[in-house]
Amino acid sequence: MSTIWNKLIDCQNEIIEIFDEQATEINEAGLDYFNRPDNGWINRVWANDNIRRAHIDVVDARDSKGLWMMHVCIFPTLDNPAPIYGFDVIAGKNKMTGAFHDFSPSADPDHPMIQGYYDSVEHFVPEKQRELPEWARNIFTGKMLAAGNVKTEEEATEIIRIALSNLRAYFDEVGETKGEGDPTLVAPCQDYYCENQQQNPHTANVMKSLGLPEEDVDRFCTDMLFPKLK
Repeated sequence: MSTIWNKLIDCQNEIIEIFDEQATEINEAGLDYFNRPDNGWINRVWANDNIRRAHIDVVDARDSKGLWMMHVCIFPTLDNPAPIYGFDVIAGKNKMTGAFHDFSPSADPDHPMIQGYYDSVEHFVPEKQRELPEWARNIFTGKMLAAGNVKTEEEATEIIRIALSNLRAYFDEVGETKGEGDPTLVAPCQDYYCENQQQNPHTANVMKSLGLPEEDVDRFCTDMLFPKLK
């Protein structure tokens, strides 16, 4: 079994444990259709008083395609200008082809949690920096962790450590600015994030290459992965 995969499965399980500890799992309308753990596709959502949506999506195609991918995204409630937590990984047996992590700005680009994120990645320099397309530069900070071709156990371990540490910090701190945001400003910022994420062709293309039905993937990426507010 791949060391990289083992580390990522452990990371996935720890994220779910943190979500279970910090929030309540909710059954979003339509989500059950995309939650097929027996077929290697996991989709689960949590919420609490400070978080309107915490989502984990895992596609486990290690046996059939030699690939594993995970998406984690957390949106604060609409009365909170706090940033959006994101962590995404795609990995083959011997390397992470891409690992991405950020506290993306919402209605307050100078929110103190963003500075805390900057501090957490200050000393991390990826062996290979991934270049970001325009849609990504529109929404991510200038210090987004964007690593490619992660082959060493040491680099993979550090990326996972940073993402998990920041996940715990996110839940600890996000409530501090609840009530300080104007929903008429926060909602468009969160929708702007989703609009740009929906322009990313790579997630859908990878999911289709893993054998998931094209129609399901297109609907999932729009309605479940980065759903705009109704």
